[in-house]
Amino acid sequence: MKKARMIYASSEADADILYATRHFVPDPFLWWEWRGRTHVVMSPLEIDRARKSKHIDHVHAPEEFILKGTSAGTAQLIVEIARKQKFNAATVPASFPLGLACELKELGFHVDVAEGAFFPQRQFKTADEVKKLTVALRVAEAGLARGFEVLRQTKIGTRGVLRWGNAVLTSEILRGEIDAVVVKKGGLPANTIVAGGDQACDPHERGSGPLRANETIIMDIFPRHQATGYFGDLTRTVIRGRASDAQKKLYFTVAEGKRWVQKQMKPGVDGKKLHEALVQRFTEAGFPTEKRKGRWVGFFHGTGHGLGLEIHESPRFAAGKFKKGLALTVEPGLYYPGLGGVRLEDVVILQTGGIFNLTTAPQFLEI
Repeated sequence: MKKARMIYASSEADADILYATRHFVPDPFLWWEWRGRTHVVMSPLEIDRARKSKHIDHVHAPEEFILKGTSAGTAQLIVEIARKQKFNAATVPASFPLGLACELKELGFHVDVAEGAFFPQRQFKTADEVKKLTVALRVAEAGLARGFEVLRQTKIGTRGVLRWGNAVLTSEILRGEIDAVVVKKGGLPANTIVAGGDQACDPHERGSGPLRANETIIMDIFPRHQATGYFGDLTRTVIRGRASDAQKKLYFTVAEGKRWVQKQMKPGVDGKKLHEALVQRFTEAGFPTEKRKGRWVGFFHGTGHGLGLEIHESPRFAAGKFKKGLALTVEPGLYYPGLGGVRLEDVVILQTGGIFNLTTAPQFLEI
């Protein structure tokens, strides 16, 4: 078989086609690679913008393959492209639409799914991609700075409820202040986490309701940069007021764990073993990972994940041995209802002999 490589997706939603074209389009479109050249078919709405792209070799109108004025679906268009360019099959990513694959099969066109990542090189960040990640991270840091600023302006009301101006400060209000700065700086916020007290013990809980003094507050900010599509990712935990000795021990155990992990990271180190060693260090410090009353406590999520055109992309921290050029988050956490949750997160780049930490946000416990 003569196989092309092919994607049909929206580049606003699919990282692979955005990586291939570096061109934002809200609706699905066709990209393929054949004999070392890349092609797209674009509607009149998008074709002139696409022709300016340096990442696409050939930009086609549908009329080049289907007679103008006739109606033909995407499957028929693909068959006509293949006939004209003389290939009869395509390798596609696992996200390729099932319905479209079935239509192509009925038309006699063979589709097979790529083994593993469609663009395995995506996990190794170029210098330009590191710059884009850094810009996105600075947007997150600007949002975090606004979060700190608002918390510093609060007063402690009855029953420890934080008040900002003349109103109770809620997770929703603080998240709105953070997200507003993120938007002004060119980011797209999505599900920013501002979770206090026991809510912070569920790592993906966005947070709701009044925030209180003397409780841990997790702020996890992960905007997508509007211009490039790359993500920043940043987490800090603070207490407005005074931390108890138990809260201080929880916080500084996580902080020490993050520092220790970062010192161990370099190409060739096994991420799974490093994660397991961190869990054990936390256990030895008095913070075991286990189930209590039917729910997990301790450190029950991964130490980190890949970051790029997706907020969680390959590889996961514990996926195997680290390699030069990976962009990874390092985000250990400990969570105990009644005491609180703590998570601290940086973004690092693996380089020869160690890491380069892209994160510049301050890290402290009490405000």
